[in-house]
Amino acid sequence: MIRVSIIGSGNVAQHLIQAFSKTADIELVQVLARTPKFVPNSVPTPKIVSDFNNLKPVDLTIIAVSDNAIAQVSAQLPYQNQLVVHTSGSVAMEALNDKNRKGVLYPLQTFSKSKEIDFKSIPICIEAQNEADYKTLEAVAKSLSGSIHKINSKQRKSLHVAAVFVSNFTNHLYLIGSDICQENGLPFDILKPLIRETANKIETLSPIEAQTGPAKRKDTQTINEHLLFLTDENQKEIYKLLTKSIIDNGKKL
Repeated sequence: MIRVSIIGSGNVAQHLIQAFSKTADIELVQVLARTPKFVPNSVPTPKIVSDFNNLKPVDLTIIAVSDNAIAQVSAQLPYQNQLVVHTSGSVAMEALNDKNRKGVLYPLQTFSKSKEIDFKSIPICIEAQNEADYKTLEAVAKSLSGSIHKINSKQRKSLHVAAVFVSNFTNHLYLIGSDICQENGLPFDILKPLIRETANKIETLSPIEAQTGPAKRKDTQTINEHLLFLTDENQKEIYKLLTKSIIDNGKKL
């Protein structure tokens, strides 16, 4: 059994805590959180600490905090030469303090505290400084998921950028669509079958094959009518930028 401690109580930390509670291969030794009330109820109170000096050495310490706090948090750990990893998609492994052995355990998924997720289908990207530590991370990752990927920091950053496009930006476009519906007395739910079908098509088609719409057809009349309809300048600029990107991409084919 691998003994693990988690530092953090945000979205990623909470989902990792819940996932570890469902596997017999991992013993969750401690959770360090600035605000203990945010730690899931599944963690017994004696295992929750808020002082770094109360942390015990374990097989693996997982730092699941905001990107700009990773270096500072890793510097406060009270032990040395232990395996310490972070969960960020964009921060290099080298950002961790040198007093401990370094690694990364990056679950590629969007996490919200109120939405339960099955970890078994989540790609987990891992990196370590040496083979022994990699094997430990691999064992931890396999206890959570069936999709494990060995990637370096540069590859992970590129993956994170790609993920921002396909997830964060896409969700923001949902918000714009929701606003347009609301302003015109329509329920956002009417768009959900379209959203589901668009996502489902990627299972069998490449993005270029799945692309449809007025920009793909170079339907300038419809595009201009849409731009005349939109009154929000930010929405207009986004519409123009994405339309141009789709048209320009079509020219490359």
